[in-house]
Amino acid sequence: MKVLFIHPYGSNFLAGKPDITTIFNVMPPLGLLSIMAWLERHAVASEIIDCYATPMPQDLLVDEIIHRAPDVVAFSCTTSSFLEGNRIAEALKARNSGITVIFGGAHACTMGPPLLDRFPAIDYLVLGEGEQTMLELVQDGCRNPAAIPGLAYRDSQGIGIASAPRDLIPDLDQLPFPAYHLLPGFPEKYKLPLFSSPKFPNTSIISSRGCPYQCSYCDRSVFSKGFRFNSPDYILEHVAMLKRDYGIRHVFFYDDLFTFDRKRVAEFCELKRKKGIDVGYNCIARLEHVDAELLKLLKDSGCWQVNFGIESGDPEILKQHRKFYGLDEVGRKLQMVKDSGMRVKGLFMVGLPGEDEAAIRRTIDYALSLPLDEINVTKFTPFPGAPVYRTLEQFGQFTEDWELMNCMNFVFIPNGMSAEQLEKLYDEFISRFYRRTRIHWGYTRMLWKSPHSVLDFLKNLPAIIRFERQQKW
Repeated sequence: MKVLFIHPYGSNFLAGKPDITTIFNVMPPLGLLSIMAWLERHAVASEIIDCYATPMPQDLLVDEIIHRAPDVVAFSCTTSSFLEGNRIAEALKARNSGITVIFGGAHACTMGPPLLDRFPAIDYLVLGEGEQTMLELVQDGCRNPAAIPGLAYRDSQGIGIASAPRDLIPDLDQLPFPAYHLLPGFPEKYKLPLFSSPKFPNTSIISSRGCPYQCSYCDRSVFSKGFRFNSPDYILEHVAMLKRDYGIRHVFFYDDLFTFDRKRVAEFCELKRKKGIDVGYNCIARLEHVDAELLKLLKDSGCWQVNFGIESGDPEILKQHRKFYGLDEVGRKLQMVKDSGMRVKGLFMVGLPGEDEAAIRRTIDYALSLPLDEINVTKFTPFPGAPVYRTLEQFGQFTEDWELMNCMNFVFIPNGMSAEQLEKLYDEFISRFYRRTRIHWGYTRMLWKSPHSVLDFLKNLPAIIRFERQQKW
């Protein structure tokens, strides 16, 4: 069977405003590339259209899909891109009802079989990890879904039901590296966030799956609550392959918990240093993992920037939503990272259940007191697979508009607040942080620390200025 994967663009920014996100960041769809590599290992050919790197109007996209004449079209969708994916599927079915349509990704895994009752253009859902489920479904010719674990399909009455759950892959090292070679335009069309790396070309890697923590706002429906990871040797071979085959000079480990297993990190850092693989990297860490020994390991092995999920500067809000970490310690740990010679980025949310204006202002003031080089502030979005989703209506008003559920729109309004109030506080947060002399000097130093980012910024300056003029910052 001929398989074509689609990565829909989705609603990726602010409703009614220009989307400039791909100016700053386009990452390869690693989940799809992993499935494609697994299919290729088993002699099943596949292709991909990544609408982030190659956006096109829906009618032209449907024409292209029909032209390629696939037997199976498989979509990977977030919550915000799901409805766009379904519109494409409906248009495909109208042109060729014989095409089999499969959906996977976080939204399909969370919502499960009832999606099939509401969206008739979708034939199957892949629930959980997709490598083996997709392989078995394609090898079976989509004839006997009930016998394939990890699927949702329609029974004889046309009602969506699920097959047996698919066991998680116990050893991630058995998977081949993602099929970058099947991704058109890689690596030229792909880039890490602006000013987040000193070298180009660059790309992202995911070296683990799952998370043992229980943060209220995180959706773990695809990889579950366990924690599995690639070995240090596998990771190093992955990095070496990217450098050898694609000239990659910097990678970002987008694992939620890259530093969770201390032994793995230490072995990777030592191996990388010994073998002299000259590829820098960024990673995400939790503050409770940070100490002087770990920071030395990271720095000596080429780490350039460490990102930390701080989320809030209000201790009571933190206690409600994640494992509590004393705010008094955060600044000290971040300063340790800075003193070791690495950049520090803080990740925050605005609009969490239980927040009021005073709590958000505490977060803003707290963020400005920290030794951060950069921040990323998202608008709290209650994804259906997150624990907080089940009790959300106790804490405020939720408008479940999937296409706006992208962390850049306030679809949830905490009790006692308004959307206008949240937007004003959000804009104030961004403005107060970035319009400081210290931050301006930091980006000035990027002229020689990240020259490709400066060139990319200047190239896209007209679009950035048009967007800035629409903001209230």
